[in-house]
Amino acid sequence: MGHIVKVSKPRPVNLDLQTIRFPLTAIASILHRISGVITLVSVAILLWLLDLSLSSPSGFEAASSIIDSYFVKFILWGILTALAYHIVGGIRHLFQDMQYFEELESGKVSAQASFVITAVLSVLAGILVW
Repeated sequence: MGHIVKVSKPRPVNLDLQTIRFPLTAIASILHRISGVITLVSVAILLWLLDLSLSSPSGFEAASSIIDSYFVKFILWGILTALAYHIVGGIRHLFQDMQYFEELESGKVSAQASFVITAVLSVLAGILVW
């Protein structure tokens, strides 16, 4: 029987999270996951508002007064922005599933494009909300 020799290789350890620099494609992927969670959670809020608004004329007035709040409008704008990013990122991933934008450089360009498209959609969402 042969001897198993365990070689101890020093591995780089970086525990300072402020020095870690993620590539743009990784940031786009992480934000896509976060926007998916935000969208999932916001479905409950939006369904509650819809239910309230459809329950009766007074329920509609209550939902309308809730939405008139600046804070709630800001939340709605955030929900719409997260939804827009998630849709744009999902379309980007669909293209990658079809073998487009898989190389490093084209992946960076598609991530940048998804950020720009989301910024435009976010401005449009802000106009819609306010």
